[in-house]
Amino acid sequence: MAGRVVFAGTPDFAVPALETLVARGYPPVAVYTQPDRPAGRGRRLTPPPVKEAALAQGLPVYQPERLGDEEAQRIRAFGADLLIVVAYGQILRRNILDAPRCGCVNIHASLLPRWRGAAPIQRALLAGDRETGVTLMYMEEGLDSGPMIARCATPISADETAGSLHDRLARLGADLLAAKLPALLVGDCAAEPQPDEGVTYAAKLTNEETWLDPTEPAEALERRVRALTPVPGARLQLAGRTVRLRSVRVQPGHPADDPGVVVAAQASGIQLATQEGRLEILRLQPAGGREQSAAEYLNGHSLKAGDRVQ
Repeated sequence: MAGRVVFAGTPDFAVPALETLVARGYPPVAVYTQPDRPAGRGRRLTPPPVKEAALAQGLPVYQPERLGDEEAQRIRAFGADLLIVVAYGQILRRNILDAPRCGCVNIHASLLPRWRGAAPIQRALLAGDRETGVTLMYMEEGLDSGPMIARCATPISADETAGSLHDRLARLGADLLAAKLPALLVGDCAAEPQPDEGVTYAAKLTNEETWLDPTEPAEALERRVRALTPVPGARLQLAGRTVRLRSVRVQPGHPADDPGVVVAAQASGIQLATQEGRLEILRLQPAGGREQSAAEYLNGHSLKAGDRVQ
């Protein structure tokens, strides 16, 4: 008889794991996700991706504001063997962690103990890491500090964006869960404590971090653009107009370059002087507009060498 699984997750990153459970014959007896929230320009109430995926599979969905004593009792009443958590969006307390017979496991988007916390994908790209991965771990009350069941590494390519890395890690996490699930459901899965050495924290991105600072080196700015693609997008102001940068590359600089000044505005790319090297903007998106090439942007906006960005 298949074990009884409860699933908790909210964003797109959690959907492959949920769908894998169903495909492997372990449909959750309950799916917990965050309440519907206002989103978009119209601020319309929007369901989380996990809710949509669960309803498409005919799974029961619960959306409490918090997982408290009532939900702990409900999970026990389900006869849950295992609670699987993937980017749920809440820190779980002891009453929830103790509710399933075989405990709670989590899929985290980094090679723990590096990048514990809310934004491991973006922080790995910002730091210029060459490798990342996913970790399957037992949960405890600390922040992503539980014992590790398994890890799976993947290289970070030179043109990797947060979007492409997100999708690959979501799939790797689902596959890792599927491989370990039979042992997890009978409480026969070994785990090892995380080492104290190498712990780093992936703080949630702030609004200020989405603005590019030309006094930084071009290589750091290029990483920031990739780390913020597709959302929320790296921003700057060209001739007083806010744009989001969608594709950039690093070009050699000149000793006389003044950081923050446009040194070339041509169809092949808009070159911006930085503290070290030049950042060439290939594709960008004006506020309220569509993504376009540098040539398309220059056809509709006045920008010339010598203009200063903010």
